[in-house]
Amino acid sequence: MVNIPKLIDHSLLKPDATVADILRLCDEARRYGFFAVCVHPYYTGIAKEALFKTHVKIATVIGFPHGMTFTGVKIYEAIQAVLNGADELDIVINTGLAKSGDWGAVQKEISDIVTATPEALHKIIIETYYLTDDEKKKACEAAITAGAEYIKTSTGFAPSGADIRDVILIKSLTKGKVGIKAAGGIKTLAQAKAFIDAGATRIGTSSGVSIMKEAQGEL
Repeated sequence: MVNIPKLIDHSLLKPDATVADILRLCDEARRYGFFAVCVHPYYTGIAKEALFKTHVKIATVIGFPHGMTFTGVKIYEAIQAVLNGADELDIVINTGLAKSGDWGAVQKEISDIVTATPEALHKIIIETYYLTDDEKKKACEAAITAGAEYIKTSTGFAPSGADIRDVILIKSLTKGKVGIKAAGGIKTLAQAKAFIDAGATRIGTSSGVSIMKEAQGEL
């Protein structure tokens, strides 16, 4: 039986999230036993302190949500996040470079960030909404070659988020070489289970509490 809370990144990435909101998120993660919280880089230190001496990991986002900043800025952001307590980095690829077909540059950027933060786990957000299936394949290849440990489907800020078909495709392309994080619009227990059945090994959601209440028969 799948231990659903241990697959959930309990996320709060709204631009108006307050310190109180982050502390509440951390308390919920502790209470339900989620694998990680996912917060903006600015809040990594607060989350790390709030979850000190727990098993909950601290994840944060890099180049979020569009991935179109300079590589040097992403590297600096990643290093600072790790110094402030981040265990995992969810890194948005440069979608413009991907759509331009410059896969060498996409791969080098990922590799540079991975190399600069060897102590962290790296999830590469390929933002599937904007990519063709062939581009998704090339994005997965670039991430794996660059040393990333996970492919993530979406930021949740594109017009649509996680899609079962993309998880199935990514699983077929990566063949177990990396983990798969489905994120964006996952709000119910049934959705979470469907993505896990399709091959997701992590679920990113801002609805972790309601999913767990549903699992416990409270909703």
